[in-house]
Amino acid sequence: MIEGVKTKNLRVIPDERGWLMEILRCDEDLYENFGQVYISTAYPGVVKAWHLHNKQKDNFTCISGMVKVVLYDVRKNSSTYGELNEFFIGEKNPLLISIPTHVYHGFKAIGNDTAFCVNVPNNPYNYSEPDEFRLPPDTDEITYDWILNGKKHG
Repeated sequence: MIEGVKTKNLRVIPDERGWLMEILRCDEDLYENFGQVYISTAYPGVVKAWHLHNKQKDNFTCISGMVKVVLYDVRKNSSTYGELNEFFIGEKNPLLISIPTHVYHGFKAIGNDTAFCVNVPNNPYNYSEPDEFRLPPDTDEITYDWILNGKKHG
């Protein structure tokens, strides 16, 4: 696991009316402070990558559909510098991923349905000075193939 990344198994609590799933609580160690809550969707096969934050920590989960989430550590002083992590999360595997600063991340909707993801970052989005740095999904800076799992070939 990349240094500083934390995960939390999410528990679905069903009853005859439907179900409930707690995502993030202020009394657990994953929580730092509240920034905002937002939903991001991806159509089947769509990749939303790569981006990182210098100040913001993300707390990310998929609440409908399934996604492949990939993290890449670019922190030169990290014990896991250059490492990749893959997670398959969503309806079949409810999981919260806490993503530290300076770790590139992205996700791909897998399966036949639109994926609905919820993020609870510890800072609100700053429209005048966005804390977001992007690379295209096929960048040569990260050796990862979104079509085939794992490292690029050739």
